[in-house]
Amino acid sequence: MRPEPGPTGSAAPLLIACALGIEQLALRSGGRDGASGPFTVVRTGMGPAHAGRAVSRSLGREPWRDAVVIASGFCAGLALGMHPGDLIVADETRDPEGTTPCTGTELLVQALSRTLPGRTVHTGPLTGSDHVVRGQERAELRATGAIAVDMESAATLRTALTAGPRPVAAVRVVVDAPEHELVRIGTVRGGISAFRVLRAVLPAFFEWHRSLLLPRR
Repeated sequence: MRPEPGPTGSAAPLLIACALGIEQLALRSGGRDGASGPFTVVRTGMGPAHAGRAVSRSLGREPWRDAVVIASGFCAGLALGMHPGDLIVADETRDPEGTTPCTGTELLVQALSRTLPGRTVHTGPLTGSDHVVRGQERAELRATGAIAVDMESAATLRTALTAGPRPVAAVRVVVDAPEHELVRIGTVRGGISAFRVLRAVLPAFFEWHRSLLLPRR
């Protein structure tokens, strides 16, 4: 796993984890200007088990042992009124294993709002599932207070903190929502919109990363 181009510095490197090849393509095709140090985009594979293994393996290698970790990619929105292309910034992730608080949520929201003016940014709990959630199950998750669901973020952040203390965050792009369900990513307008938004988020990630001023241990 090779670092992406970027100036070196005293801050810990940045590791961005996503599940799907199309998510990795979107993130890697975004602009690299503003990176404060080495960063990489790791494709974990789908589901919490794959995410946990891939993140643990990545953080076990140099130079990523002390990396700041962001879980990113697509998600299903739970709240009525959400649209494909809306952004989700988790203040915590949840799954049956527990709850993981996120770091610098407000800073991340502000950075995304500057990078993607006009895009709606939702903040709240991001819940985890081991399968694609639809229909009534989505309504049941909404009743818990969660605003969105995906299969990897909770496992990614929990695994990252198990490997050592570090800032963690989860930023997802809504690819479908209660009134805008889709079957396959990229085959309808909602999927294309979500891809374009995901491709544009890297500068906000770099701004948030710089704001942490996290020295290497």
